[in-house]
Amino acid sequence: MAMEDLKGSLIQIIRERSFQYSSEPVFRLTSGAASNFYFNMKKTTQSPDGMYLVGRLVFEKVKEIGLSPDAIGGLTLGADPIAYAVAMYSYTVKEPVQAFVIRKEPKGHGLKLPIEGNVRTGDHVVIVDDVVTTGGSTIKAINVAKENGLIIDAVIILLDRCEQNGRQNIEALGYPVYNILTLHDFVPTRN
Repeated sequence: MAMEDLKGSLIQIIRERSFQYSSEPVFRLTSGAASNFYFNMKKTTQSPDGMYLVGRLVFEKVKEIGLSPDAIGGLTLGADPIAYAVAMYSYTVKEPVQAFVIRKEPKGHGLKLPIEGNVRTGDHVVIVDDVVTTGGSTIKAINVAKENGLIIDAVIILLDRCEQNGRQNIEALGYPVYNILTLHDFVPTRN
């Protein structure tokens, strides 16, 4: 199946399961702002068909931009199913990429790790996130990854909401940012 067909299939699944719209701004975002639309991406990224499409599309984006990272991951919970899907898909095409998870807070017991997964200092990684509005969660993931010696090659966003400067806030840190989808795949652009 062509990449555009896969992307179209993912858009359809998101429309059916994850996208909500209201004529009034009734959806409160993490940033505190109110919006007319909301994406609950977990209903897509944690389903078998959504997971396959996300894993393949993100893996193919990594290849398209010329990267060969050791691992892929981001801040829990939005990044987790994306990282797992990419790791699984990468294994099926015999180009394995490890998955990792960045905790919101390090565990208070055991090894007290801020990052879980098979990654170590010096590994090249791609940071992922399911939805970006302000970029706050992605930036937190970047900072923790850097503090733990990971080399960040790029950031891939499943869905860029194209508001509150999220993409620009991430790019201001000096990392290239790519997306699979944007708000404009769901809401027509205003002139």
